[in-house]
Parts: sequence; C-alpha cells; structure tokens
Amino acid sequence: MKIAFFTETFLPKVDGIVTRLTKTVQYLVEAGDEVVVFCPEGCPDTYMGAKVIGVAAMPLPLYPELKLGLPGPAVSDALENFQPDLIHVVNPAVLGLGGIWLAKTNNIRLIASYHTHLPKYLEHYGMGMLEPLLWELLKAAHNQAVLNLCTSTAMVKELSEKGIQNTALWQRGVDTETFRPELRNDNMRQRLLGEFSDEGSLLIYVGRLSAEKQIERIKPVLEALPNARLALVGDGPYRQQLEKIFQNTATNFVGYLSGEELASAYACGDAFLFPSSTETLGLVLLEAMAAGCPVVGANRGGIPDIITDQINGCLYNPDGKNEGSESLIQATQAILGNESQRLSMRKAAREEAEKWGWRSATNQLRNYYTDVIDKKYDGQSLSN
Repeated sequence: MKIAFFTETFLPKVDGIVTRLTKTVQYLVEAGDEVVVFCPEGCPDTYMGAKVIGVAAMPLPLYPELKLGLPGPAVSDALENFQPDLIHVVNPAVLGLGGIWLAKTNNIRLIASYHTHLPKYLEHYGMGMLEPLLWELLKAAHNQAVLNLCTSTAMVKELSEKGIQNTALWQRGVDTETFRPELRNDNMRQRLLGEFSDEGSLLIYVGRLSAEKQIERIKPVLEALPNARLALVGDGPYRQQLEKIFQNTATNFVGYLSGEELASAYACGDAFLFPSSTETLGLVLLEAMAAGCPVVGANRGGIPDIITDQINGCLYNPDGKNEGSESLIQATQAILGNESQRLSMRKAAREEAEKWGWRSATNQLRNYYTDVIDKKYDGQSLSN
C-alpha cells in the first residue's frame, strides 16, 4: 500500500501522538508499505524509510509548541507524484484540512484519527464557551472520512455521541523493549530526587507541563504524605506557574528526558501520578506500566481502558471532593501503603503492558487500511 499521512505534529516534537506515528511508520515500512508524511517544517527529511515533507507553519497562540502547517501548491504536487492509495489525517486542523480537501478533490480514500481531546482543553484556557462550536468544526472535518479511528473505547463512544460517524478503535501500543523494570537504579533515582533525601516514596509525573494536565492536583498528595517526594519530568508553558504552586514542597523539576534515561526514570518511581482528566488514551501510563511502575490515573476518557483499579494501578475520581484531591490522595495511599500490594501491582502493570506491542497495533491499522482501500467498509463499525 501507499499511505500519505497529514499530521499537525511530528519530529522533532516528542509527545504521545508522535510516538504512535513514528512506531506506526516504522512497522508500515517493515511490512513493505510506502509512506509519505506531511507535517510542520523543522522535521527530518526521512524517517525509518519514509519520506517526510515539511510544510511552512506558524505556532498556535495557546499552544506555541504546536505549529499549524499551511499547505500550498508544493503539497499538492508532492501528493500527485506519490499517488497514494489512502490518506490518513491525524488530528485534523489546518494542515489536516488540506489533507481532507486533497483526498476529496483527487478521489483518494480518507481515514482520520482523533488523539487530542481539544474541546476539553478549552476550559483550562478560559474558553469553555467555545466547546460546542469546536465540536461542530470537528464533526464537519471528521465526517469527510470513510473511517474515524480513536485510541480508546471512551473516545469511540463520545465521538459517536457527538455526531462523528464511522468510528472504530485503534488499539493502544507501547515499546516494552525500551521501557522495562530492569532499568531501575540508584543513580537515576537520586537524580529524580534532586536535593531531597530518599527517606520516603518517590512519586513521578512524565509529560507536558501545561494547564490541561492538571498537575497542581498532586500538591495536596504531597501535603497529605509528608515523606513523599515528587519528580516532574518534562517541560512546557505552565512550568513557571507550577514552580510557584509547588514552592516549599519536596518537588524536583527534572526537565525533559528521553531514551533509556526516560525509561529508567519510569522504573525508579514508586508510583506514577497522572491527574489529567482530558486524555484520549494516556500513552505515558502504558510506558510507566511497562517499566513496572504502578500508576494512578483519572477515571475518565481513555484511562480506564488501561488501568484495572487495585490490580495494576488505581483510578481516582477527578470530580470528587475538593476537585478530586481526596480521591487522588486515597488512590496514591492505596499503592504506597502496602508493600506487598505495591509489588503485586508492579508485576501486574508490566504484564498488562506486554499485551500491547506496536507491531500488533500497526497490523490492526493495516487491516483497516486494506478494508477501506478495497471498499469493504460499508459505513458500519468495523470489528475492533
């Protein structure tokens, strides 16, 4: 097959969407498919045998790390030269809309996928009143596609309820070779602790430091558990505010880590806290679990697909008393309070992650592609 991706985010940016895309491209090429990726400028020219075409882009005001590509004639010419069997638009915005238009005008089969729960982000930036309008725009874009893929059962259900048609599940995946428990070591643990002593439990968060991630919800946990320490791995526009919020607490801002250092950081945590209630999936949770770290996540969005409460981690209610702080404290205590239970959760977390390899996820995607190209898809939900 010949597949053209249109994505609003790609390398060198690092996030869950880029991780999924890079792994997908890798396994598509290994399977013998030809792949072209259209993405914002600043990208490499090639990746794992796929051609990557950078498009002039401008930063999104609320999300400066996200650049909106502006498709021009060069994109149309490159697509005509490639002659794809199918266009896959990832999180359609400006560049994605260009991909949708090119698919329609050139009679190319079109798939779209939904990864970022933007309507729910709006309330964290003081623009919640625009949520109904954004859903209408998303519906208009996604309903141009033959098939709309979501990364969790909750998102399949929610998009269907919002009027987005022909939804199906694109199964989760994680790199269990990179992320593994054996990378736990004293040197990385001390790096995560920073100036704080290793006398209690080490809580970790990995991801973008931004308002919608609701990281400030971890502060009451530190106040309730005075022997706990927190390592925040990552960076983003909310860092300065978070430094003020967590002032005078046992919190270390580690910054970005990648590769084996990141995998080691996951493995060194006693519990991974992910308070966000806006996640379509939460790939970092799977990475933590692959590293054998028990996780705490919100009982919202795609997270319950990953966490089996009290087995491989704990779910908390983000809408409970004091904006979920009591529930988050209790979930964290459930992991930290019983050593034998925590060890059991570490083992169960790894076992859950081992079920979800990227090769399997990409094989499922290729089956969707084949059915769409062969026009076997009749507008009803495909089997998941």
